[in-house]
Amino acid sequence: MGSAADFCHVISEAAGGARVSLGHDWLTGMRGGERVLEMFCDAFSYAPISSLLYVRGSVSEKISSHAVNTSFLNSMPGIANNYRNFLPIMPVAAETLNVPDCDLFISTSHCVAKSFRKPQGAKHLCVCFTPMRYAWLFYKEYFGRSPAKAAIIKPILAALRMWDKKTSRRVDRYVAISNHVARRIREFYGRDSDVVYPAVDIFRCTPGTDGGNDGYDLIVSALVPYKRVDLAVSLYSRTGMKLKVVGVGGGMKHLKTLAGPSVEFLGRLSDSDVLKLYRGCRMLIFPGEEDYGIVPLEAQACGKPVVAYGRGGVLETVVDGVTGVFFSEQTEECLEDAVARCAALKTDPEAIRNHAVKFGPERFAAGIASSLSSMLDGVTA
Repeated sequence: MGSAADFCHVISEAAGGARVSLGHDWLTGMRGGERVLEMFCDAFSYAPISSLLYVRGSVSEKISSHAVNTSFLNSMPGIANNYRNFLPIMPVAAETLNVPDCDLFISTSHCVAKSFRKPQGAKHLCVCFTPMRYAWLFYKEYFGRSPAKAAIIKPILAALRMWDKKTSRRVDRYVAISNHVARRIREFYGRDSDVVYPAVDIFRCTPGTDGGNDGYDLIVSALVPYKRVDLAVSLYSRTGMKLKVVGVGGGMKHLKTLAGPSVEFLGRLSDSDVLKLYRGCRMLIFPGEEDYGIVPLEAQACGKPVVAYGRGGVLETVVDGVTGVFFSEQTEECLEDAVARCAALKTDPEAIRNHAVKFGPERFAAGIASSLSSMLDGVTA
């Protein structure tokens, strides 16, 4: 069996021997963005990584084997669990972070990494997961709906948006992770971008030998408000259907107050343990609006259908009525109806996996290589 790393030489060859440095917002856990970063770590095994902060032991060995260059935020007491509270001073941290000397800077960014100052003469390719989510989108979900808090945060977010747009010009070429994100980059930054879908690890995520269904549904997610895990927890607690929730985050305490005995919180798990859960579940539940969403593709690579909120990147990765079911409103009633429709759907695990394979590492590597070559040849997007 091959591996995702087998295709990364295509990316490194496109760099043409350039000295490469990598950038990432923060290294505090393994989520979809860190999976993308891993691909670049494979392609450029000696490239240093610049990041606002780095929590040792929170990311894979593939990432932590690289030298990590951090900002002054890394020394702030308690920041590992409360880094979003430092959002107002992140621009200062980003501006003062020194990216190691290089010819090619590649950032993977959903917040400030795209704003890191590249060394003089270097080219900057940004793989953009989304323009700064906290400032442009979902700010009510992150900061609450209190009028008093809104009055305080409003001018801060306005300043962040101005800074974010201004520093977007530091990037020579953008890669968007979906058409959904490409439209945001055009709207917020006034820039064009190449669309390259992040790779699902089709070599690690495979169906089980028995095609198992152990009678539970599954969520794999960071437990933060905009993911809307609360919808599923409330529904499954009310109906008594079994739900397993993998992930950690600031919303854990609140979610546990909503949960009945049929909902089980499993915390952070290893890749192998998550794979077992994918293989054993009835379906994956994906109730939030996402920029792309690697988790639904991992589940589909294991032959399992997905119930997803029908907005955002999943519209490009899930086929309604074939590899899963969409619901149109973020309410318990709509989610319950979608779960019932998915349970009644006569799905073909092989067809579901074959769809996910289209989003494998070969396609990602070829897309990034094309963007790199175009940028280094001076072709504008």
